[in-house]
Amino acid sequence: MKNDLKRIYVNAPKKPGVYLMKDEKSQILYVGKSVNLNARLSSYFTRERKNEPKTIALLQKVKGLEYIITDTEREAFLLECQLIKKHKPWYNVRLKDDKNYPYIKIDNSEPYPLVYITRKIINDGAAYYGPYANAASVRKTLNLLNRLFPYRSCTKKITGKDDRACLDFYINRCIAPCTGAGSETEYAQVIEQVKLFLDGKRDKVLLSLTQNMVTAASGLEFEKAAKLRDQIDAITQLNEEQKILHSSNNDIDFISIASSEHESWSEVFFVRNGNIIGRNGYAVDGTYLTPKSKIIEAFIEQYYSNVTKAPKNIMVEEYPETSQDLEAWLYEKFSKPIKISVPKRGTRKKIMDLVAKNSSKGLNDLSLSLVNFNRDHNTLKDLQERLELPKLPNRIECYDISNISGTNPVGSMVVFNGGKAIKSEYRKFSIKTVDQIDDYMMMKEVLLRRFSNYKESKGKGASSKWAQCPDLVLIDGGKGHLAVAVQVMLELGISEIPLSSIAKQNEEIYTPQIKGPIILPRSSQALYLVQRIRDEAHRFAITFHRNKRSKSMIYSSLDSIVGVGPKKKQKLISKFGSLKGIAQADITDLISVPGITKELAIIIKQSI
Repeated sequence: MKNDLKRIYVNAPKKPGVYLMKDEKSQILYVGKSVNLNARLSSYFTRERKNEPKTIALLQKVKGLEYIITDTEREAFLLECQLIKKHKPWYNVRLKDDKNYPYIKIDNSEPYPLVYITRKIINDGAAYYGPYANAASVRKTLNLLNRLFPYRSCTKKITGKDDRACLDFYINRCIAPCTGAGSETEYAQVIEQVKLFLDGKRDKVLLSLTQNMVTAASGLEFEKAAKLRDQIDAITQLNEEQKILHSSNNDIDFISIASSEHESWSEVFFVRNGNIIGRNGYAVDGTYLTPKSKIIEAFIEQYYSNVTKAPKNIMVEEYPETSQDLEAWLYEKFSKPIKISVPKRGTRKKIMDLVAKNSSKGLNDLSLSLVNFNRDHNTLKDLQERLELPKLPNRIECYDISNISGTNPVGSMVVFNGGKAIKSEYRKFSIKTVDQIDDYMMMKEVLLRRFSNYKESKGKGASSKWAQCPDLVLIDGGKGHLAVAVQVMLELGISEIPLSSIAKQNEEIYTPQIKGPIILPRSSQALYLVQRIRDEAHRFAITFHRNKRSKSMIYSSLDSIVGVGPKKKQKLISKFGSLKGIAQADITDLISVPGITKELAIIIKQSI
């Protein structure tokens, strides 16, 4: 085996490329790159080389070598990143998430470009900004942009001939090109300001807005000038809050790594034109026994291989061993010199200290999340064993019925994944086929609707909202409710979904495969989880029922008024929100609703 390895690395070419180290089962342990494959591979097995503890552990497991020749060092960098992301080798430092990070995209191919989130970068002439650490951080940025710049958020075709603008126009969130209120040229100016802002060139944004304000005021367009003034004030205030450097040429990324024995966290602050314009944090895997300089090196490689823009300066806490190679690769990728530096004093050192504090906090939060993950995993494992489930119940769906006094019956579906509520996947069901008070039949209707959709969606892929297969279905009820669920699954020919129910009185859990009730210890975390899911389904059902009953009461009060039909009722409710709101409105307000005459408004006021 050693002879085979020696033959491979001795005969390796003196060219750039990527190499893969494998174990006895041909599993990839490590992916590396080099401008000279022969020199790099030979160095691993030279006795004189003083390898790090992590490298020594790696070489003890290496039983196979493979290399891929590339034309340039840049290609080697990119290929290395792709292979690390694909194979996730144990001994490689790597960004933890395997998904594509989100970007802000401005589609330049349209006359009225949209500004939206994407996870895929393609060569389509669009402007991309990012990556962002997660969807929450990019949405926060989009919310800020939409507050500062009046670009459109709709996806409709813009003709300039719409009769009425949407609410965004009236709250200064859009210039309404759909109605012709904002021209294509004016909209292009807004988009250009968004781009300058995302690039950190806020002084240019302020200059452009100021010029437009002066022009508007000179043309006696005082309302437009006032809107621009407010926009200028908002950006100026933001600048003052984020201003940290006084030089106008400070375009810098600050990178700090915080590591514990098994986890690492990287924090990146983006400074453009002396302003902090954003920050992102990333979990980093494979850092056990790895020096900080090596983690920084790997992070720079992987992070900047995925971005479309980079500043002229990158500040780090320690120099990577291959800083010159990294700079050469960055120059080739971004077509400009990019300097990697370690700040020693002054403002930049203070900023790096600030970034380091944030990376330490990020590491602490990561450690806590891992503790919570392990706790939740153990809870789910306990539940799996006690209910004799075929797999870990990561996705649990719970169903409940609410029909207080027999009116406005509804069903609820709540979803928990990994012990956490996923509220975006909650579903409401208005009971349509059951007229009498019958919880069993109502539950049957809800389950039939849910899992008929599941059965139909199975062949359509995960894109369908009903395609998800729960690891456990939990019913709020006793043996009778469980029997209903079993019957539904038999009717639909579904056998892969485990079922259970929980009775409130004694917190007894029932499953089809276990005779008698399952009594979990009162101190059991598994019981606590089941209770929490059941209570959430109950809360969600009750809330939906109350809202529906309230609307029903409003409609029944309006039903008694001659001349107020369904359409007028809907318009009144949309305008005033509730029966109380309608009652508190004056005659003038009521008349403002389309179709409501003065005479009818007087009748409404007298009747409510």
